[in-house]
Amino acid sequence: MPIDFRKELDSGEAWLKGASDMLRVAERVVEAAGYRREVGWRLVEQTLAAAGECAVDPEADLGIGSVRFPEARLVGAGRRTAQRALASRAAAGMVRLGYGGRRAYWERMHEELEVIAHHGFASYFLTVAQIVDDVRGLGIRVAARGSGAGSLVNHLVGIAHADPVEHGLLMERFLSRERVVLPDIDIDVESARRLEVYRAIIGRFGVERVATVAMPETYRVRHAVRDVGAALSMDPAEIDRVAKSFPHIRARDARAALEELPELRRLAAEKGRYGRLWELVEALDALPRGVAMHPCGVLLSDASLLARTPVVPTSGEGLPMSQFDKDDVEDLGLLKLDVLGVRMQSAMAHAVAEVERASGERVDLEALPEGDEETYRLIRSTETLGCFQIESPGQRDLVGRLQPDSFEDLVVDISLFRPGPVAADMVRPFIEARHGRAPVRFPHRDLEPPLKGTYGVVVFHEQIIDIVSIMTGCGRGEADAVRRLLSDAEQQARIRVWFRQRAGEKGYSAEVIERTWEIVQAFGSYGFCKAHAVAFAVPTYQSAWLKAHHPAAFYAGLLTHDPGMYPKRLLLADARRRGVPVLPLDVNVSAVAHRIELVSGKWGVRLGLSDVHGISGAEGERIVAGQPYASLRDFWERGRPGRPLAQRLAQVGALDAFGGNRRDLQLHLAELQRGVRGGYGEQLPLGGGNRTASVGLPDLSSAERLSAELGVLSMDVSRHLMDDQREFLAELGVVSARRLREARHGETVLVAGAKAATQTPPIRSGKRVIFSTLDDGTGLVDLAFFDDSHDACAHTVFHSWLLLVRGVVQRRGPRSLSVVGSAAWNLAELVELRAEGGLDRVAARLAESVEPAGEDRAGGRRIRMATGYDMHPWADLRPAGEGVAQGPAAARKLWHQSPGSAG
Repeated sequence: MPIDFRKELDSGEAWLKGASDMLRVAERVVEAAGYRREVGWRLVEQTLAAAGECAVDPEADLGIGSVRFPEARLVGAGRRTAQRALASRAAAGMVRLGYGGRRAYWERMHEELEVIAHHGFASYFLTVAQIVDDVRGLGIRVAARGSGAGSLVNHLVGIAHADPVEHGLLMERFLSRERVVLPDIDIDVESARRLEVYRAIIGRFGVERVATVAMPETYRVRHAVRDVGAALSMDPAEIDRVAKSFPHIRARDARAALEELPELRRLAAEKGRYGRLWELVEALDALPRGVAMHPCGVLLSDASLLARTPVVPTSGEGLPMSQFDKDDVEDLGLLKLDVLGVRMQSAMAHAVAEVERASGERVDLEALPEGDEETYRLIRSTETLGCFQIESPGQRDLVGRLQPDSFEDLVVDISLFRPGPVAADMVRPFIEARHGRAPVRFPHRDLEPPLKGTYGVVVFHEQIIDIVSIMTGCGRGEADAVRRLLSDAEQQARIRVWFRQRAGEKGYSAEVIERTWEIVQAFGSYGFCKAHAVAFAVPTYQSAWLKAHHPAAFYAGLLTHDPGMYPKRLLLADARRRGVPVLPLDVNVSAVAHRIELVSGKWGVRLGLSDVHGISGAEGERIVAGQPYASLRDFWERGRPGRPLAQRLAQVGALDAFGGNRRDLQLHLAELQRGVRGGYGEQLPLGGGNRTASVGLPDLSSAERLSAELGVLSMDVSRHLMDDQREFLAELGVVSARRLREARHGETVLVAGAKAATQTPPIRSGKRVIFSTLDDGTGLVDLAFFDDSHDACAHTVFHSWLLLVRGVVQRRGPRSLSVVGSAAWNLAELVELRAEGGLDRVAARLAESVEPAGEDRAGGRRIRMATGYDMHPWADLRPAGEGVAQGPAAARKLWHQSPGSAG
């Protein structure tokens, strides 16, 4: 509609400062062009109209302040409203799950539906339920995660697995009338098929309603060193050495790390030679380095999404990606669903598929028997390597002390293994009360129902909600709002006054009120969401059940999808210890992925081609498609491997079936390569039919075979890499991991092994502790190096893969075992000393005085070197996720120099 400029002029509503100048300019323009002055008025009208078209209304145009869900017709509502469709689906779930005769379930379902209707979130629940249905329809494992598991409606419509009523979960921790923000319903899917899930979501709702979320990648110290070093024309090898020396910390902390960390002492001594490197590295801190697709965020909307966010295709997958990051989309009110790819889900799916493929048995992990004794016996043994959530050193220590025998125990274990519960000292009193070493006490008998299951110790957010609700008489929704405010120190004083007043009005004594407030104040902001723990405990139990009942398939899944914190060679060692046969690579039998085979009546693991260094997906598939091969030439012609790949396969025994030793095979491969170039003119004879003829070369020695396995597969397949050093370690008096179980608390021991993981988390005391795990072939040894040993040990621990450590045994229960290290040596160097000068040289090296502990750096700048935390036996907090494992190059060198080796 055209603007009546004169009317706007008269009213003064359209005029801003400078309007008269604009008119004068317009008049001069039209006069210079030979037009009448009235034309200038029309130019100004048109300019204002264009400006009006460019105006953006944050609410109407960008959707800020309101969430827009996909249309109800797309999620199964048909002509019904979304609320009616959700109610119908929930009622059907009541019948399907066998809750039809339970009045309490019906009442809770209606209460939750009323809350959902109050907020207008029915379409949200239907959308997530539809996505979960679609994912399951593709045969992909999917599970709910987070506080959404506390909703009965989520359970009834198939989003969440666990029954929230049975486990005492609260809807109010997830959603209530008092909580107006859209709650998160997060789902976990198989990581190997995550992009397939994304495409299914796009296929269901269309590109006009779906986009992934952008994730800015910012500079941390290693990337900053690499980019600045390249800009300064440093030697690439030098750049790599310097970058890898640093832990994963902020770029701004580079120089502080050089000053504080003992393991960087040698690099710090060279600091001056790098000029402006450190200044420029720190200047890059947190600056954008690139943009990638967020690992789990998916935007969902009605058909107006593209009008509210700019979208570009991702570089690799071609998926639509919003240019807003996760914080932007939340501020804009866009619906973000977290669809997280979890490698353990892929590993379990692979294990189940292998069981069915090989034996015909169908395993339904969603219908496992509860309370399986064999599963809990495995968990209590602490032999939980590879099991979801309970494989880290700290968790193995905790399950050893806790001794779980029920699903609820797993829920508690997962909840206690968090920064908050550890910082609030929840673990010790719970363990003491559980095993009867401390009395179970409640602040008041009214609080026994919410606290009885955890022996009077507050563990869960839900317990705080119940305590506040019971003591003050407020609803659970208001109680959850109070719980959320407890983390704000400024709000605590106000809440304390309110709590005392309301509890006093209900007749509680001042002593009870004060004692209860201390509990609420201490634990309210630190407890763990029980719904989240229940959701995690489901795959924990499932993975432990698989390890107990189908160990070979379990290891095949782990080796294929690598879900844990330890290197694959550790999983292989664990499989051997548990009696699972490990079958080598064979181009006639091996698949791309790891599989199971029956060997002398026992299921074993056949290694897969995917772990061969440098193999492409196409090469692996081509080799498998051509199986079986009659001869080496047949394999060469039909499998068509590149010569480097074929040589690597020969080195690790994958071509042994064709006859000849491994050096012979490599020579034949060279001749086949020359034959391709020269039309098969001259080549070595194949002798004996399809068997490869011997050419008289000596076979690889045992040490060379082990070295090849470590180099090509990063795994010691034929035997454990520590086996050749048993005699030497026995001479030193080293205690094996198996014998360490019998060691006394406080006993000084020598332990040795290949380093599996090393971490340096921030802990409650503020001091730095180095945690490391060694594998010696008989088991794992968990180590802790406190700050008074860092000057003597840190550099060796971080820069050596094979370690000899002296330390003191620490026990906190029959299954709780660790070693507090006081000295560490590079085992590879000791082996060289033994070869050169015998045990006397080694003894002299071990007897050398260690460097005195450095001065206390507590006053210096503290560097936080981890994001995310777990608990550890000797510390309050331990970083979650994958450990830092160093490669086997040192071992390959060591085993060429080992005493008595043929190399």
